[in-house]
Amino acid sequence: MSRTVKDVMTEKPLALQAGTTLVEAALAMRNHDVGNVLLLDNDTVVGIVTDRDIVIRSVAEGQDPGQTVLAQISSRDLTSLRMDQPVEEAVKLMEERAVRRLPVLDEAGRPLGIVSIGDLAVERDPSSALGQISEAEPNR
Repeated sequence: MSRTVKDVMTEKPLALQAGTTLVEAALAMRNHDVGNVLLLDNDTVVGIVTDRDIVIRSVAEGQDPGQTVLAQISSRDLTSLRMDQPVEEAVKLMEERAVRRLPVLDEAGRPLGIVSIGDLAVERDPSSALGQISEAEPNR
């Protein structure tokens, strides 16, 4: 039987409201040991911000991360997954869209999980370099 997105996703992804400052988001990302945050409008996912987005789209542009909010730098054109989709569809979507993360949403657009390129590397070939790196304990 083919594995589904539910089998490989990280559950309970970090999700914050659009008005959250970048400093608050960065602290939450550090505390949850993740490199991204889903952007919410009420309970619905409307975007994503990565640690790289904070650096490239805000800090490097001279914006004050204590005053800049997630909505100002988020990627809004999201491709998402459902939990019941085959893992192969997640791989195909990542390749087609050239993205490293895909949110997993329910029918109402609420976040259920996230699938990263590392999750798929571990799923497809745990002995690969990316699979091993993705499974390694983080440096602190």
